Amino acid sequence: MKTKLLAATLSLAGLFAAQTLAAETCGGTYSVRSGDSLSVIADRLYKDAGTWSTIHSQNIDAIGPKPNAIRIGMKLRMPCLNGLPTGLPGGTEISASTAAATATPVRVTPGNAAVRQKINLLTGDDYAPFTSKSAHNGGLITDVMHAVMTQAAPQEGFAIHWVNDWGSHFDPLLSNALLDVGFPWYRPDCDSMPDSYRCVNFLFSESMFETLMLLFVDKNRPFTFEDDADIVGKTLCRPNGYLTFDLEGAGRNWLAENKITLKSPHTVKDCFDMVAKGEADAVAINEFTGRSVMKEHGLGDQFNVLPQPLSVLGIHAVVHKTHPRAKEMMGMVSKGLQDIRDDGSYQRIIEDHLSRIWADF
Repeated sequence: MKTKLLAATLSLAGLFAAQTLAAETCGGTYSVRSGDSLSVIADRLYKDAGTWSTIHSQNIDAIGPKPNAIRIGMKLRMPCLNGLPTGLPGGTEISASTAAATATPVRVTPGNAAVRQKINLLTGDDYAPFTSKSAHNGGLITDVMHAVMTQAAPQEGFAIHWVNDWGSHFDPLLSNALLDVGFPWYRPDCDSMPDSYRCVNFLFSESMFETLMLLFVDKNRPFTFEDDADIVGKTLCRPNGYLTFDLEGAGRNWLAENKITLKSPHTVKDCFDMVAKGEADAVAINEFTGRSVMKEHGLGDQFNVLPQPLSVLGIHAVVHKTHPRAKEMMGMVSKGLQDIRDDGSYQRIIEDHLSRIWADF
C-alpha cells in the first residue's frame, strides 16, 4: 500500500511539474530570422503588422533610429500586448500578466496647501496616452512616475498636482519652485542646441519612455523617407504649440535654413485635412496621437504611416536648475526609475498601458 501511495504521489508531483513547465507565457525574447522585418515580426507575433512601431520603441537601444537595422540573431524584447505573443523564452506567465493588469489602480493625491511639505509633482490633463485624468491610472507616464516615487519613498512623501494650463508649468510654477518636479516633457538635443530654453533652465531625469515621431502620408501621394535628404523641400504639418526642436536638432536646421516648410494649424485633424488637400506632404506627429486621430475620423483607408521615424524622443521628468534641491530630486527620480526597471515593475506598467492603447486602435 505504501508503495502504491508513493507511486501515486510521485505521479501527481510529476503532473504538477509538467503543468508548471508548460504554463503559457506572454511576451519574451524573439531572435530575428532570415527575411524578418519589424512589420513581418509584428504580423506573425501580434497578428497586427501595425504594431511594428511598438517593437521598435521597446528595442530602440538595440535597433537604433532606423527600423530596418535589424540583423539575423538579434535578440528583441517582445512586450505582452493583449495576451500576445505566447510561448517565447523569457515571457511572463499569463496568470501573472493578468494579475498585473488588474492591480490596484494608482490613487493620485490632489494638490492643495495641506501637501505643501511633500515633494510636489506637476502634470496636466488631456495629453493621452501619457497623462490624462480619464485614462487608466492617469496615463502611462503618470503611472510610471507614481511607481518611481513610491519606490523612492521620500521621507516627506509626495503628491501629484494637475494644472491644465501647460503654459504655466515651466514658468512660473517650476521656475519659482512653487511645485518641484514636472512631467512629461521632451528633452531637446542639448549637445547641438545648448541655448534652447529647456537645456539652459532644466535638469532632466533619465528617459521614462521613448516615443516615435512618425510621418502620416496620403496613400495617393506617398513619398519615400529613408534619410534626412528625402525631407528637404517637403511641407510638413504639426499643430501650433507643438514642439519643433526635433526639426532643428542634430544638425538638421530644417526651419532655420528653410529646408522645409512647416504648416501649423490649430489641430492634428487640421493637419490631416491639409495633407488630404495636397497643402502639405505629411503630418509629423507622435505615433499615438496620429493613430488616435486616424481612428477617430476614419482615416485608415486614406493614410499610411511611414516606417522610418522622423525622430525618437525620450519623455522625461524635469526640475528647474534654480530649485534648491534640484540635483537631489533628479537623483531620486532617476534612481527610482532604475529600481523599477530592475525589479520588472516598469515593464509591467508599460505593457499594461500599451495593451490598452493598441486595443483602442
